[in-house]
Amino acid sequence: MVSLKNLQFFFLLFCSLWANAQTKHPQIVIQTRHTALVYKVNSKMQLSQAYFGARLNEDDDYDQIKANSGDAFVTGGGVDNHEPALQVTHGDGNPSLQLSFSNYSVEKIDENVSVTHIVLKDTIYPVLITWHIKSFIKEDVMEQWTTIENKAKTPLVLNSYASACLQFSNEKYYLTHFYGDWANEMRIEEMVLPEGIKIIDSKLGVRATNSDNPSFMLALNKPADEETGEVVAGTLAWTGNFRILFENILNNRGMDNRLQLIAGINPFASDYTLKGGDNFTTPLFIMTYSNTGKGQASRNLHHWALNYGVYHGKVTRQTLLNNWETTFFDFNEQKLTGLLDDTKKLGVDVFLLDDGWFANKYPRNNDKAGLGDWEVNKAKLPNGIGYLVKEANQKGVKFGIWVEPEMVNPKSELYENHPDWILKLPNRPENLQRNQLVLDLTNPLVQDHAFSVVDNILSKNPEVAYIKWDCNRTLTNAYSPYLKNNQSQLYVDYGLGLYKVLQKVRRKYPDIEMMWCSGGGGRAEYGGLKYFQEFWPSDNTDPFDRIFIQWGYSYFFPSAVQCCHITSMGKQSIKFRTDVAMMGKLGYDIQINHLTPEELKFSQQAVLNYKRLQPTINLGDLYRLQDPYGKEKAALEYVNEDQSHAVLFTFALYPLNGDVFPAILLKGLDPSKKYLIKEINLMDENKPQSGQSGMTFSGDYLMKIGLIPFLKKSLTSSVIEITMI
Repeated sequence: MVSLKNLQFFFLLFCSLWANAQTKHPQIVIQTRHTALVYKVNSKMQLSQAYFGARLNEDDDYDQIKANSGDAFVTGGGVDNHEPALQVTHGDGNPSLQLSFSNYSVEKIDENVSVTHIVLKDTIYPVLITWHIKSFIKEDVMEQWTTIENKAKTPLVLNSYASACLQFSNEKYYLTHFYGDWANEMRIEEMVLPEGIKIIDSKLGVRATNSDNPSFMLALNKPADEETGEVVAGTLAWTGNFRILFENILNNRGMDNRLQLIAGINPFASDYTLKGGDNFTTPLFIMTYSNTGKGQASRNLHHWALNYGVYHGKVTRQTLLNNWETTFFDFNEQKLTGLLDDTKKLGVDVFLLDDGWFANKYPRNNDKAGLGDWEVNKAKLPNGIGYLVKEANQKGVKFGIWVEPEMVNPKSELYENHPDWILKLPNRPENLQRNQLVLDLTNPLVQDHAFSVVDNILSKNPEVAYIKWDCNRTLTNAYSPYLKNNQSQLYVDYGLGLYKVLQKVRRKYPDIEMMWCSGGGGRAEYGGLKYFQEFWPSDNTDPFDRIFIQWGYSYFFPSAVQCCHITSMGKQSIKFRTDVAMMGKLGYDIQINHLTPEELKFSQQAVLNYKRLQPTINLGDLYRLQDPYGKEKAALEYVNEDQSHAVLFTFALYPLNGDVFPAILLKGLDPSKKYLIKEINLMDENKPQSGQSGMTFSGDYLMKIGLIPFLKKSLTSSVIEITMI
């Protein structure tokens, strides 16, 4: 029999254990299908990162992992001397931020998506930081962003305000980053991170991705290839100045090495003031982890992009013919009507009218005048855009049009009538790029103007099916008449103002297809792709160079969002140019009447092939099989979701006489199934280049033994369709 004394003892013991359980500091575990990110709270209520890597089989195992020293979100002015992810100045001038854990919650969006909200607060000042981490289970991707709330009555100045902060402890780090300027975008460089700080950044204002792209791959401990190695891939969704900072602290006393990664808006010249009661939300940082190489990291990001990151990501894109290289600024209704006939003859979906269709007082006959005056040029198009739309519809094609709503020529009515709408420095000469200036999108009136450029076209011509939105210069003359004494907010408020315009466009015109363009690949980033289906990768359309450019973009962007046009640039055959362009979203910018009958017949069949293959090429899994860098060949393969269909692209670049190439080992097929191999996109369908065309192999054979390489001559190409039977 249990005595009353024993009952009292057990009751007190239970109460003690229960009380300890309630005061236990939380552990925050965020998981996807193969990845885990873990934070812990210590006795001082500091939030620390404990783990980021492969998901463990048993959740209890995370309890055994020791947290990193220091705060998960490093702040300035405190005890941590590392580069701060957050730095503020309070109303009394205090430049410090010291955060303690307050609470966290998990918001379940659906069976695949959840958002963890971690609330941190300053120990003295009324400042709240909410760190948001959205997890996409099937895609193995996480988004991070930060909300900063000023609960004080006095202003709070944000000096640095990152979206994400990650910490690693490994012996070595191998950084792959992507750089290059106009016509030379997305070149690839891999380097061992040295001790100290390495920064990838942009200060271009209205562009993110000329010079450096806000994306990286980081291999842990040893270099990674397509199929092996630990890799963290990240990219920032922001159309403006960015900074991705790697602070690598090598400790020589046996203690853990520490790498801190900070990603977000570039704090350069961008102190941002929050009034009392205001808040600020940073852009998304998107990241994935793979312990099976760079290829899987890319496929994770592609899946996320098509499902969540790109506007109408899985909607079929339209093929098009652009007039730019045929007419440039020199056109009229008769010429354009003839190009509508060429559009129909070629078999593509849309005719795209490029620059030069607008302005009357200062006609847009070159790039020196008219930009900003968005009325139809009556001399060129006396019957207006509506006439061309009607003509296109009668010929069985759709009509698209080019705009550049953010810019202005000094020789324009807009410049004359609204000098206060233009970014330019007081008491300084105007700095022109492409003979134009940037409009002040921090100003709501200018935002209304930019929206009206698109709205006037689409409201008057609702059957317009495509918009090409361009931005042909960077931001200099960095002074806003509208912001007055808050000039340090210019770079940020410009981006936010641009997004307000795009949100308004999408609310009113949700279905129109739009291309995101900026003097080549200046806006290849996910901040804008939230509103656009695709982007223009480069003004360099030479297919040899495009192999490298498109290869670089493939690390972060699915092929569906890369506009790849066949042009007259380069001296390669029409087949080579077509095969390169078919690896993305196909378009033409070429004089159709200059094609020989054989080239036209080939092109017409290629368009039909592309439309049939488009679901696999645009939406399938990408496998980079043979790297063009340092090699004389390149090969990529796209495989659809159920493994029933694949498309292989192979290219011989400049092989030496007698070069012997290894077999092409395919990926992603079902080893137990049989596949028919057929070479397509041939000038003569009866003369395939591959001796294996028409043969059947098992998926196992194709992935282990592979296809015999057959391209030997420089600048030759092949497209192989692989179909399960």
